[in-house]
Amino acid sequence: MTTGLRERKKLRTRRALGAAALELAVTHGLAEMTVEQIADAADVSPRTFFNYFSSKEEAVVAADVERARDSAERLAERPLDEPVLDSVRAVMHEMVGDAPRSREWIAQVRLVKSEPSLVPQQLAAYAAAEAHLTAVIAERTGLGAQDLYPAVTAAAVMSAMRVATTRWLESDEHGDLVGVVDRVIDLLAVGLQSPPSRAP
Repeated sequence: MTTGLRERKKLRTRRALGAAALELAVTHGLAEMTVEQIADAADVSPRTFFNYFSSKEEAVVAADVERARDSAERLAERPLDEPVLDSVRAVMHEMVGDAPRSREWIAQVRLVKSEPSLVPQQLAAYAAAEAHLTAVIAERTGLGAQDLYPAVTAAAVMSAMRVATTRWLESDEHGDLVGVVDRVIDLLAVGLQSPPSRAP
C-alpha cells in the first residue's frame, strides 16, 4: 500500500515522538518526563505533539500501535494460499528478528509493567491492533469482519504474543524469543482441547 508524501511525513513525526517518549520515560521515569521534553527531543513544538497524541502516556505506547500496523501490513502481503497461522508465524519471526524494534518492544513492556498508569493506554493500543488484525485476517480468508473466525484468531494471536513476551522476560535465561513465539503459535495451531503432555 502506497502513501503520499504528506502522510509519510506525518508517520515519521508520529514515530519520532513515540520513540522519544519511550526513551525519555525509560531514562528519566514517566512522572518526570514532560510533553515539552518529548517535543524537543523530536524537534517539534509542543503544539505539534498534541496534533498526534492527547497525553505523554499515549505517546509512550505509540510504538505498539506502529508495530501492530506493521505486522498487519506484513501479514496482508503473505501468499494468500498460505495458512493463516503459518503466515502469522513468518511475520512474528520477522518482527522478533528486527533487533532495534525488539529492543523498543521489550523496553515498552518492562515500562508498562512498572508504571500502572500506562495500562489503560496499553489496553487501548491492543484493542486497536486487534481490530486491525481482524480486518486483515477477514480479507485474507474472504470472510466478513463480523464473522467469528477472524475475530477469534486475531484475539488469540494477540494474547499468545503477550504471553510469549511476558514469559520470555520473566525467564531466568532470556533465551530464544523466536522459540517461545513458535511454542505459543504451535499451541494455537493444534488447539486447546487437550494440554500438551509433559516430557518424562
